[in-house]
Amino acid sequence: MKLDRPSTALGKRGERIARGYLEARGYVFIAANWHCRAGELDLVMIDGDDLVFAEVKTRRGERFGRAEEAVSSSKASRVLAAAEWFLAAHPELQERIWRCDIVAVTIGSERQPDVTHYINAIVAG
Repeated sequence: MKLDRPSTALGKRGERIARGYLEARGYVFIAANWHCRAGELDLVMIDGDDLVFAEVKTRRGERFGRAEEAVSSSKASRVLAAAEWFLAAHPELQERIWRCDIVAVTIGSERQPDVTHYINAIVAG
């Protein structure tokens, strides 16, 4: 039996929280942890007519910075490249407008995690 590292378990918890947050706002789940040569997509969702690739960042408190600050320019480039791979693998979704969001989850000592959703936060250029 493989045990998850604490950071892996925290990340998975954050992804569950982010998915629930988005679904509560009407997003429809398509895929999670989709892998390709370019990298990984945490969540793939549909928001109305838009296809959304959501990068989820989770932190326990803000001692080491806010969760959303963990998306570097190289990480953003990998997310964009993975999104293009996903579209190539799913031609039925290629006609949709798509965007890359960031969902930042901060789990502190309070009961409810703090979720901040940045729409269209990762763009080319």
